[in-house]
Amino acid sequence: MKNMTLSAIAKACNGQLVGGENYDDKEVAGVVLDSRLVEKDYLFIATVGERVDGHNFIDDVFAKGALAVICEKAPHNAKGPYILVQSSFDTLKSIAEWYRMQLDIKVVGITGSVGKTTTKEFISSVLEQKYSVLKTEGNFNNEVGLPLTVLKIRDNHEVAILEMGISDFGEMNRLSKIAKPDICVITNIGPCHLEFLGSRQGVLKAKTEIFNHMNKEGIVCINGDDDMLVSIKSVNGKKPIRFGFHADNDIYSTDVISQGLFGSTCNIHVNNQVFQAQIPLPGEHMVSNALAATAVGTLLDLTSEEISKGIQSVQSVGGRSNIIRNENYTIIDDCYNANPVSMNAAIDLLNMANTNKVAILGDMGELGNNENELHKEVGRYAAEADLDVLVCVGKLATHMYEGASQANFQGKLLHFDTRDELITALSSIVNVNDTVLIKASNSMGFENIVKALNI
Repeated sequence: MKNMTLSAIAKACNGQLVGGENYDDKEVAGVVLDSRLVEKDYLFIATVGERVDGHNFIDDVFAKGALAVICEKAPHNAKGPYILVQSSFDTLKSIAEWYRMQLDIKVVGITGSVGKTTTKEFISSVLEQKYSVLKTEGNFNNEVGLPLTVLKIRDNHEVAILEMGISDFGEMNRLSKIAKPDICVITNIGPCHLEFLGSRQGVLKAKTEIFNHMNKEGIVCINGDDDMLVSIKSVNGKKPIRFGFHADNDIYSTDVISQGLFGSTCNIHVNNQVFQAQIPLPGEHMVSNALAATAVGTLLDLTSEEISKGIQSVQSVGGRSNIIRNENYTIIDDCYNANPVSMNAAIDLLNMANTNKVAILGDMGELGNNENELHKEVGRYAAEADLDVLVCVGKLATHMYEGASQANFQGKLLHFDTRDELITALSSIVNVNDTVLIKASNSMGFENIVKALNI
């Protein structure tokens, strides 16, 4: 890892290096928090978690070939060098920030209320047509995951695509300080994390902290169809690039043709040119993600042919509008997270099916004082859709059930207090050849419902 010597790391995190006198020029090969991932010459950061204390594995990681460890408590009879710090988690952020400054690489930072992960996948698929790309894996988009992702960047990487997720004020500022993005992408501003951010205006304020540490010569790409994002007129003296469905955006789509759960086609307009795109993932929101990827690809000098190929090559991600087809059902696995905007989009997606349609919807978390009414609104929205069965699961979902009932939902309407109660009753609800949407906040553990249907 470039310039990542023990003395440099200790200086970057203001730590005390012990026993590293003979390693002045040796760079660490990787940085991990999980002792199981340690390889030769890795740096292991020992953290104290709710269940596991990483300090208990210091001897083990040295036996596996670790070059050094970072720790809050000095190990007894250490088998190798260590850097003593006050907070291992703060140190992780400090060394990731310092390492980022050693790198000559373009960084794309992605945030927004809905669609961050799929937008990341679209942008990655496009940029991979020309560059060596590192992208955020899984849900590594917070103050632990993002620095770990930055620390995975190597000399062969030309672009890093970093998903940046927050739930409170100040978090995005800290993430931006580490990532220092050259291109910032904001997908939308929706009613999420309202428990902490208060309103959509608060969400906008928190998300736009991403600009605080971006490259002063960098560019911002925003969804020009979002009523909150259009208020951003200039960042660092530069007008944002806007993408969306309307022709007044810099990059926009026309002639969108839905192919149901098999995706859609459209024409994409950019720089006075038009090219056709085959979008393999279903839903109108996927067209918006493709437009965001077009914006970034254009900024990084990809041709329309390369952008089109990248869009067509994108793969779905488990838990996010992932279509699973088995011998019994078609499952829309969208159980990773949920808020009112993404719930409605998922219902729209289910509506594209030409089979019996079953929506299994659960609680949405972190919606603040208005959470009951927001759940009712989703229920009312579902009642207006052409669904055959609506199943509401959880305590907050009782209000979803109530909203659907008040709106005279015409299909079969059910409520279960818990996920496990629903799983027990699944066989009496879902029939062979049904299309089933499964969506809730991650805390509901709805991946177990996906597993139950996919056995």
